[in-house]
Amino acid sequence: MADHPDKRRPAPVKGPVGAARRAGHRLAALTGHTVDGVSAVSPIDKGWRVRVDVVEVPRIPDTTSLMATYEVDLDRDGRLLQYERVRRYRRCATDD
Repeated sequence: MADHPDKRRPAPVKGPVGAARRAGHRLAALTGHTVDGVSAVSPIDKGWRVRVDVVEVPRIPDTTSLMATYEVDLDRDGRLLQYERVRRYRRCATDD
């Protein structure tokens, strides 16, 4: 496995906080984007679904930076199953 070349299983994810941390680490490693926060965590049959907010294009002032929300699915051991960008927006934008 790419995450663990010595084939040891990763430690199981411990609750929503552990899932959020693991999803942020996995997504940052894949995309190179800086994680800004987590906007949702929910259990799914296979493990966890986490919405991770990242800075895709940093700008000055930072209120004009381009942000994105990715939906990240992890298995119970915190291995990445899939991810998808579900939203892209300016940091200062609000949902109506």
